[in-house]
Amino acid sequence: MKRIKILVLILTFFAVSCSQQQARKPISQSSGTFMKESVERNKKLVATEEDKIDSIIKNNPDKKFIASSKGYWYAYENRNLNDTVSPKKGDIAYYNYEVKDLKGAIIYSEAELKPQIYHVDKEQKIIIGLRHGIKLMRKNEKITFLFPSHIAFGYHGDNNKIGHNEPLMYTVTLNDFKEDPNPKSQTN
Repeated sequence: MKRIKILVLILTFFAVSCSQQQARKPISQSSGTFMKESVERNKKLVATEEDKIDSIIKNNPDKKFIASSKGYWYAYENRNLNDTVSPKKGDIAYYNYEVKDLKGAIIYSEAELKPQIYHVDKEQKIIIGLRHGIKLMRKNEKITFLFPSHIAFGYHGDNNKIGHNEPLMYTVTLNDFKEDPNPKSQTN
């Protein structure tokens, strides 16, 4: 009999304690202000970078900068009007480049970076702006690109010489490009 009373007490205790539990409320409720503030901060950042780029364009009237539909600007240093083809997805592009800040100070020299090979649209080791820029070039062209930070290294930088949110100037020479002899290969 004692065992039954103890068992009933234990079951009653569990039943009462379980029925009195309430769902915990979240510690904080998101009102969306963080996202709104982040969007505003990014809009200001883009506007500031575009003002700097606009200033470079205005201060270099000898260069004809073209606004791309992808959000960067470019000017031809050497233009190839004889060829009509540009690299396309799956081609292998051979190029050289150097990277400067918007004041013209070299961050990475062409000698330091050495000749590069890029499998067009099959790898992501280069910044978004350069991926798009290479596809508009023709063999033996040299182009200066002005990339806002969001299509360069963005907030993170490159963990070396390029800081966060740094717009960049790339000077690129497309030496050659060819069809990939092994189109199924993909490098990442």
